[in-house]
Amino acid sequence: MSQPDETTPHILIVDDDTRIRELLQKYLSDNGYRTSTAADAAEAQTKMDGLAYDLLVLDIMMPGITGLEFTEKLRAAENPVPILLLTALAETEQRIEGLAMGADDYLPKPFDPKELLLRVQSILRRSASDEAALAPPEEVHFGDHLFRYERGELTRDGARITLTTREIEVLRCLTQSPGRIVTRAELADGEDISERAIDVQINRLRRKIEADPRDPIYLQTVRGTGYVLRTD
Repeated sequence: MSQPDETTPHILIVDDDTRIRELLQKYLSDNGYRTSTAADAAEAQTKMDGLAYDLLVLDIMMPGITGLEFTEKLRAAENPVPILLLTALAETEQRIEGLAMGADDYLPKPFDPKELLLRVQSILRRSASDEAALAPPEEVHFGDHLFRYERGELTRDGARITLTTREIEVLRCLTQSPGRIVTRAELADGEDISERAIDVQINRLRRKIEADPRDPIYLQTVRGTGYVLRTD
């Protein structure tokens, strides 16, 4: 089997049982995955601070921060890394709680390594599909306008329209999922920008893309929520 390269999914195995940790690492490595290990949630967090992983295989019952608590912490921080929980057979309620907290799947111990591999493959396939679905379109058309996402370039009938850096970011946010309602918080993109400032930016964009900015066809307000860009 060829050696994994940088495009191969990288799995972080988190379990306080050294034997299980080493067995899982060997099995997943033998099946072509890049692997790293951590003995507890604190060590896992340290490793995750320096590297993005494609999947966590996470034991529930660990000293210190449990697997459930770590799952909750990651999701509260909006970390979307897929999580496969390892649970004891008697931990039914904890399995349900883990899924409710945002874990992607669970596997009761003891388990067949082949089942582990199938679960890992399934989660990684779903994750890849989700990422592909979230990939922005290369070009978005609305009326006689064309917006090229990567370039941040807007044209009307082939003539380029000058945009500020902030206007480009707003248009990218609006066109990432064409036709989706985008909240003012999303348009602020984590910056300390008031709702009024967002509205001003939208009005400036309307003056560049609408025949009548006071009666917009493309960049429409969704009262109480945000804005939507109506595309072709």
